[in-house]
Amino acid sequence: MNKQEQKKIVAKVWFITGAGRGIGSDLVRAALEAGHSVVATARDAAVITDEVGEHERLLPLALDVTKPMEVDDAVRAALHRFGRIDILINNAGRFFTGFFETMSPKQVRTQMEVNFFGTLNITRAVLPIMRAQRQGHIVTVSALVGIVGAPFISIFSASKFALEGWMESLAPEVEPFGITTTLVEPGAFRTKPVKDRGRTVFPEIDIADYAETTEKNTASVKDFNGKEPGHREKLASAFLSVVDSEKPPKRWVAGEDAVEGIIAKGRQLIADAEAFPELSTRLGHDD
Repeated sequence: MNKQEQKKIVAKVWFITGAGRGIGSDLVRAALEAGHSVVATARDAAVITDEVGEHERLLPLALDVTKPMEVDDAVRAALHRFGRIDILINNAGRFFTGFFETMSPKQVRTQMEVNFFGTLNITRAVLPIMRAQRQGHIVTVSALVGIVGAPFISIFSASKFALEGWMESLAPEVEPFGITTTLVEPGAFRTKPVKDRGRTVFPEIDIADYAETTEKNTASVKDFNGKEPGHREKLASAFLSVVDSEKPPKRWVAGEDAVEGIIAKGRQLIADAEAFPELSTRLGHDD
């Protein structure tokens, strides 16, 4: 037995939202296999056990992250079962796609309620526990498009950009209490043939000027499902390594497409900052 095999696993309690499908269910399996205990939430708790089965260290819970009372109930149930929460994985989210003008105000608000405010609801409920423990790790799943915007995903991208700014600012606020934070920025990872694809929400408003490109982009989104370059099980395994590391990163970019896209965006930001020095840097008081 080598040193790696001899290293004892420090079992922790994970709280994972959006655990009924996609990377959420993959993370539940990976965490359980690594010896951790898992509180797994989804709108329908039965979906979780359908995906990963039953386990003595698994607590599946029904939870709508947009409803604070349900959030509080889920956190209380987690404490009652395991006594603590060490790692919070903010993974719950929806994908609304379409040009901004073709997305209804209700669709825009729903996108933000789930992806952004839902994440805040969960974190607000868990933070007092982690502060009392003087230990914890908050991991929020953003996306490549939380750094790099693109057409036809303006509202989804906005919800992820909001998470980026919030998490980046939250990190130094909670660090004095022994709480670490990590933003995960995945590229495109392959969905299952049927289950995960039906959750994409398309535009509700028809505008003639956008009609042709909406049709093309909608077809492209549907055709891309099942052809994404990323491998979800590899993502879950790497995710576990990042979370279990002694000094977790503030950001983890996941997938070759995400690495390439974010590096390009970083270079563009530097170029933008340096483009007009005579206009950008000479705006202070002369006295």
